[in-house]
Amino acid sequence: MLFAAFDPLRHAFADATAAELSWVLNAYTVVYATMLIPAGGLADTHGRKRVFLIGVALFLAASAACGLAGSVGWLIAARALQAVGAALLTPASLSIVLAAFPQSRRAVVVSLWGAVGGLAAAVGPSAGSVVIDHFGWPWAFYINLPLGGLALWRGAAMLHESESSGAQRRVDGVGMALLMLSVGAVTLAIVESSAPQWSRTELLALAATGGLAAGAFVAWARHARAPLVDLTLFQHRTYRYVNLATLVFGTAFSMMFLTFFFFMMNVWQLSLPQAGLAVTPGPLLVMPTAILTGRLATRLGHRRFLVGGSLLYACSSLWFMLVPGTEPHYLSHWLPGLVMSGIAVGLVLPSLSAAAVNRLPAAHYAVGSAVNQATRQIGSVLGVALTVALLGHGALQRADFNTVYLVHGALALLTGLLCLPVDTRPRAAQP
Repeated sequence: MLFAAFDPLRHAFADATAAELSWVLNAYTVVYATMLIPAGGLADTHGRKRVFLIGVALFLAASAACGLAGSVGWLIAARALQAVGAALLTPASLSIVLAAFPQSRRAVVVSLWGAVGGLAAAVGPSAGSVVIDHFGWPWAFYINLPLGGLALWRGAAMLHESESSGAQRRVDGVGMALLMLSVGAVTLAIVESSAPQWSRTELLALAATGGLAAGAFVAWARHARAPLVDLTLFQHRTYRYVNLATLVFGTAFSMMFLTFFFFMMNVWQLSLPQAGLAVTPGPLLVMPTAILTGRLATRLGHRRFLVGGSLLYACSSLWFMLVPGTEPHYLSHWLPGLVMSGIAVGLVLPSLSAAAVNRLPAAHYAVGSAVNQATRQIGSVLGVALTVALLGHGALQRADFNTVYLVHGALALLTGLLCLPVDTRPRAAQP
């Protein structure tokens, strides 16, 4: 929805530069990716219901502050606060869902949880364009208030606190700081990779700082008494490969989604509301596909759906590279590729979330899912950076998109290869 609000924001804050306005989008992504894993640790330590409700309340307050912001600086600050709230509620919500169901039904419920994101991706572009066009850019944020208020009210009344909330475990402040520095520095270097005010030396220094902080985080986690992230999580072969696949597929997903808008608005010359409506059918297929996949994965495991969905996603890249031309032929040239990509995302994205936590013990639900979600966000930042680097110049031609589709297809195939070692098939009953 914020993509739809970018042009109205440019008119509302005429004195701001494009680089400053880009941070309305980027500040959220950077803070969200940075905070997800610490938020998972806080949920496991201090209670999942408590952290979830705090996250929702903070997200609502920040949404109101975004709508009331009178300057770009205040809007960016409110967006960063909004990301903190979202990071707190995301791993807590998944761990609440996981704890409420037995192992045998976990694949279904996690697929449903992940499919909600697909529904949001379907409704957001078209509905957001209409809302902003009629009521103005603040309503991109005000629309969160009634839905979030309902979630806060019902969550406080109906959710049960997790058993771990009574155990006052030590919070790993050093680990949190190192992790924030690592993810934040690397993400900032990626987001600003095309900004003229940052020199190559400065960007390399940022990336190096993030790498050093990551190394320090690993060293600390190996020796700390109660580390934020238990590195034994990555001893699980499936968990290790699922997170690598999540990084790659997250990059491909954001590349495809942004490329849709670039193509529709620059090659076919559609308006933003028209482009938002044109991409809607694909994401609408994510939820029913994810529901069916989750049910089948309970009996069959996730590997065949992950690999098959990755191959189908690569086929959609090939379709978009070869079929659509400069003349708009939506039903025959665009919709078939959109259907393929929507089904592929429904097969892969929720299955990655489900497979990541499939073998984890209950005590690691929140942190384990937070690591996976943070990995996806980092992949999203990479995808945005690649897309902007390839398509962010002046007047775009049809041929400019071929390289993007080739990169996207290669990433989809790499996702499939990384998912081959994944094994979440139900274990045979012991005699």
